[in-house]
Amino acid sequence: MDNRDAGLITIHDLPAALGLLTRLPVPVNTDRAMARGAAAAWAYPLVGLVVGVICAASVALLLAAGLPSGIVAALVLAVSVILTGAMHEDGLADSADGLWGGWDRTRRLAIMKDSHIGVYGVIALALTLMIRWLVLLAVVATGSYWPVLIGLGVVSRTGMVVLMATLPNARADGLSQHVGRPAAATAWLAVALGAVIGLICIGVGPILAAVGATLLCGMVARSKIGGQTGDILGATQQITEIAVLLVIVAVMG
Repeated sequence: MDNRDAGLITIHDLPAALGLLTRLPVPVNTDRAMARGAAAAWAYPLVGLVVGVICAASVALLLAAGLPSGIVAALVLAVSVILTGAMHEDGLADSADGLWGGWDRTRRLAIMKDSHIGVYGVIALALTLMIRWLVLLAVVATGSYWPVLIGLGVVSRTGMVVLMATLPNARADGLSQHVGRPAAATAWLAVALGAVIGLICIGVGPILAAVGATLLCGMVARSKIGGQTGDILGATQQITEIAVLLVIVAVMG
């Protein structure tokens, strides 16, 4: 695994992770962040916490403005996409096109690298956005959006670190290869953060759903392309987020 800077934690890791996974105007020491690489991946769950807090605060403000739950859910979904620069949605679309549009590993990776979006990608985005809006609507309507959105942001990004640590890079270039692979201690720290915050916010059932979704994404990626890429990690975040939301809504009844 690529450990790069040997320290497990530094105060620069959270800004580096925020700079990588969001479009927030966070000052980042680029040289230090590049030297750390995947060693900063322990902070990915904390990025999810920040995104979750911003999204929950947006819900509160929009509801206070008198907007109906359906519009609030749609706007908060837009806030989430804007915060991350649609990075994870792009990964989902590219993964759908490549994994199911190619007939062998080489062709699948080539399709995933192509900036154009295909039918599989369009369908994946349309379906997942619709599902996310519907389940967010249910969450907003119950008034329990603060713990749900925070827990959701945290656990859906924990799985990304797990796949980074456990699957090899599927290609010799790209974002995931550039960042590197986290050491076991880094991955376990991310898992611990995700588990603790997730248990406090959303409970055991949604966390088990996140584990199952992450395992499924990892198995498909290994089978189809022999490892993970940045697109696979983004798709994993999206699929995990949906799995967690579905379980939460099902429990709410």
